[in-house]
Amino acid sequence: MPADILCIVGARPNFMKIAPIMAAFRANAPHLTVKLVHTGQHYDVAMNDRFFEQLGIPNPDISLEVGSASHAVQTAEIMKRFEPVLEAEQPQAVLVVGDVNSTIACALVAAKRGVRVVHVEAGLRSRDRTMPEEINRILTDQLSDRLYTTEAEALDNLHAEGIAAERVCFAGNVMIDTLRASEARAVPAQQTLMAAADPQVFTMAPDGYAVLTLHRPSNVDDPQVLSRLLAVLGEISERLPLVFPVHPRTQNKIREAGLGGFLDSPRLLALPPVGYFEMIGLMREAKLILTDSGGLQEETTALGVPCLTLRENTERPITITQGTNTLVGTDTAAIRQAVADVLATGGKGGRQPQNWDGHAAERIVADLAAWLAAV
Repeated sequence: MPADILCIVGARPNFMKIAPIMAAFRANAPHLTVKLVHTGQHYDVAMNDRFFEQLGIPNPDISLEVGSASHAVQTAEIMKRFEPVLEAEQPQAVLVVGDVNSTIACALVAAKRGVRVVHVEAGLRSRDRTMPEEINRILTDQLSDRLYTTEAEALDNLHAEGIAAERVCFAGNVMIDTLRASEARAVPAQQTLMAAADPQVFTMAPDGYAVLTLHRPSNVDDPQVLSRLLAVLGEISERLPLVFPVHPRTQNKIREAGLGGFLDSPRLLALPPVGYFEMIGLMREAKLILTDSGGLQEETTALGVPCLTLRENTERPITITQGTNTLVGTDTAAIRQAVADVLATGGKGGRQPQNWDGHAAERIVADLAAWLAAV
């Protein structure tokens, strides 16, 4: 049966965003035929399967299996493989989430074929066009017919770029839908730590531990920046042990830069990538989070855990103005001071932003069903 809506996923950040949307379609709009297209932009089969199982995402109806490549080659390959799918399905709309290459590639194909584009997580801006994701966000929003935002301020960004307010709906944050639905199934941090090779330092640490994630090219591709960051993180580990789920690409960059000794630090626990339930448990019980991830900035705000973002900018400023996030960049003095402040005061408490209530996907599906019926 041809689809009314094709929902696109391509990389792990998409999975947490699409899970509640697919569930809301099943529960609240059964009259719509919705199919899931996985581009295969993220190609770790084991991790894909683990996230799909944990989050209750149905198996993809269509898999494009594009794999890894440069931004240009990967985007082009997604477009080449998605166009025949669009031709065969003839959907009313293509729904894309976030800001990865799959997002812009499928939106561009749909727009050129005259198919309506729906963008979930629209209007976020870092103002940094050296980030590939920023280019993807801007262009996807320009191509979209219906735009769902995570925060009210995103409408200002869209308005400044000439997007009419009637195309925009403030729905809330689907990432937080997934977090709230998953909290009861989070794996206790102790269980994850005890499964590691030598976790005693963490079980005995009186001040708890911090979680570290690091994967942005701006942080890991430049050996000088990476060396500077790892040096200060090594200092921090002497005061507060670090749990570090290591992205495979980050691990390769660390070793290529001759910095592999960092991964063997006695006060650092380097883990392979962990599942979603395991990560929630680690974050929820951490003293603080050090990250360059956009999603973790949102999740820590929802969990009330202090977050230090190792970036010069963020597309999620609401996590700073209302949440628990502090932007520290890669300046070693600023990082040291921010960690000391958290340990001394407990860090920012923050509050829950509007519509981060676990029901964003329901609002999206209700609005989208009514919109499609009216157009």
